Amino acid sequence: MLTRREVLRVAALLDVGSAVGACASSGVQDDARASAVGDRAIADAASVVVIGAGAAGMSTAYFLGRAGVDVTVLEASSTHGGRIKTSTDFVDFSDSAWAEWIHVNKRILESIVDDDSVTVETEVSTYGEEHEAWTWDGATLTNDGLSYDPDLKFVGDTWLTFYEQYIVPAIENRIVADSRVTNVAQTDAGVAVVDASGGRWEADAVVVSVPIQVMKDRDISFDPPLPADKVAAFDEAFVWGGMKVFIEFAEKFWPSSLLIDGAYSRDGQKLWYDASQGQRSDRHVLGLFSVGDQAQPYQQQTEESLLPFVLSELDAIFDGIASDTYVQHISQNWNAEPYIRQAYFADLGDWRLPPRMREPVDGRIFFAGDAYTDGEDWSSVHTAAQSARDAFDAMTAAGVI
Repeated sequence: MLTRREVLRVAALLDVGSAVGACASSGVQDDARASAVGDRAIADAASVVVIGAGAAGMSTAYFLGRAGVDVTVLEASSTHGGRIKTSTDFVDFSDSAWAEWIHVNKRILESIVDDDSVTVETEVSTYGEEHEAWTWDGATLTNDGLSYDPDLKFVGDTWLTFYEQYIVPAIENRIVADSRVTNVAQTDAGVAVVDASGGRWEADAVVVSVPIQVMKDRDISFDPPLPADKVAAFDEAFVWGGMKVFIEFAEKFWPSSLLIDGAYSRDGQKLWYDASQGQRSDRHVLGLFSVGDQAQPYQQQTEESLLPFVLSELDAIFDGIASDTYVQHISQNWNAEPYIRQAYFADLGDWRLPPRMREPVDGRIFFAGDAYTDGEDWSSVHTAAQSARDAFDAMTAAGVI
């Protein structure tokens, strides 16, 4: 049975007739609405504070800035990117520490940039007919033959490098790093946003684009408090933790994807995959993707014990060749990231919660994020970008801009 995400991405990728059709399949609106973001004139310069410089926060700032809004982005960490963090010094191609795939038609890149004059040169590749899938049931390794995986991957680049090429240059002077927001208060004039160091920003509105777990943990207080239904939506949201590991070996001994029997359920997922496939490289890198319960055995390891733990697992599957050919590895435990602490809203989460999480409050507090959507799709970079458009439109409807 196809999952919600698989159905959506297949539908989008099969639509090769027009950019508008592909973008509509992914949740991004048509060109007429998109162009309005850049062309709209602001009668009186509005001011907006965006909390978080992940994909949604950066997209929101980009759309607002193009419309003439005075926008400031407050980022808790020392740099932008959030969960599209990328490693550039591991091997000779970039490895994405989380958002590695493009789940819809590659024309989504042009739609996110939202400018017909921009040529998106980033190349993408699909596994296509070369995708060989194997299954490990704990005792036997089975070659399942060739399969078609419609997901796309960047070649040489990542989601982060795409954003840094096309989005960040327009907003980098608006980003205030190391600014962990602790309080959002409504005022007579709009909102006041305060960070942990006592910094204060006043604006007409605020866009909250932080991970669900940050909202669950009450890292940000609101005055007056958020509506009970919205708080309940965040509390009820089923969020997976996540971890990725990349291991370089002296030779390749794995297929395009290695499925583990029983490693796909509501409680978690796990997949070993060929991270080098489609790249212009002769390096051999095996990737581990794990979320929810399937990530916990790896997250429980120390920095010293992780390597022998994963090599032992691979040696059992591939008759000891992993330990014999190991070169180096890197890992990313997203639960340990202090301002993120999660992977994403689970694939099998309640579709009714995203619309409640994104609902604006009092025409002053708006929300943008990969899971703050209409409930038809979530937890992808393209849904984060769509949520930024939705927040822009909500601010327009509320008369903020």
